[in-house]
Amino acid sequence: MAIPDFQTVMLPLLQFASDQQEKSLREAVTAISDKFNLSDEERIQRIPSGGQTTIMNRVGWAGTYLRKAELLELTRRGYFKITQLGLDVLKNPPTRIDLNFLSQYEGVQQFRARSQDGERQPDIDMIPVTETLRTPEEVMDEAFQSIKEGLASELLQRIKACTPSFFEQLVIDLLVTMGYGGTRKDAGRAVGRSGDGGIDGIINEDRLGLDVIYVQAKRWENVVSRPEIQKFAGALQGQRAKKGIFITTSYFTKEAREYASLIDTKIILIDGEMLADLMISYKVGVNTQVIYELKKIDLDYFVEE
Repeated sequence: MAIPDFQTVMLPLLQFASDQQEKSLREAVTAISDKFNLSDEERIQRIPSGGQTTIMNRVGWAGTYLRKAELLELTRRGYFKITQLGLDVLKNPPTRIDLNFLSQYEGVQQFRARSQDGERQPDIDMIPVTETLRTPEEVMDEAFQSIKEGLASELLQRIKACTPSFFEQLVIDLLVTMGYGGTRKDAGRAVGRSGDGGIDGIINEDRLGLDVIYVQAKRWENVVSRPEIQKFAGALQGQRAKKGIFITTSYFTKEAREYASLIDTKIILIDGEMLADLMISYKVGVNTQVIYELKKIDLDYFVEE
């Protein structure tokens, strides 16, 4: 069974608390997971940001709305219990509790209300109920991933359109930013000089030069197949090298990846998608447009001694 959305969780969560005993969020997550027969994989699945499991995120938001409606109340950090109003709802329970049902309660109305004076724009809470099946974090994560994928696609297009020399410099900038190659000046002298038997460059693995990495960089449209990796591996053996990086703007065949994983020489394959992702992660060729900070209550601050 698929992981239920946070609105589907609301009624089972309220019913879980119906014995009027104090409950913990972790207990609730386990109970909801059991009720919906979630698999082990579904129980540990995380939201895209990786901050918490999907089911905990959805149970947490279900609880938030139930508390805003005053059907549940916090008793202490991480614990809650049902209110008399919540018990009254369960005396004649609806078939489903969702945002439409909870909109009758003033607390939820205030929680979802946003000023329309132009200073603040409607946010996730203003999305129509029929579209609000994901939690705010899930919506934000999905939007972030969509923007990142669009940026990666545009970035890769620009990389493919650049000259070979510019691509060589791009590889240098990325590897140095990632901590390889020592200084940029040292890396610039190393990469693009050897051209020896399928090797495009040599770069230090660390700033002290304790080991070196051999680099092959291909600004290609065509897929990179196994023979190309075999040629690179042979070139590495000729240099008695143990480590290599093969970077391409296209992608590798399954056979090429399998071959690289089986040989003794360590060869890292970086395709166009991974190259763009690394450039975004290490801020090479991109800059930050806006930063959003997601905050939550510091519960320790409000503990009185």
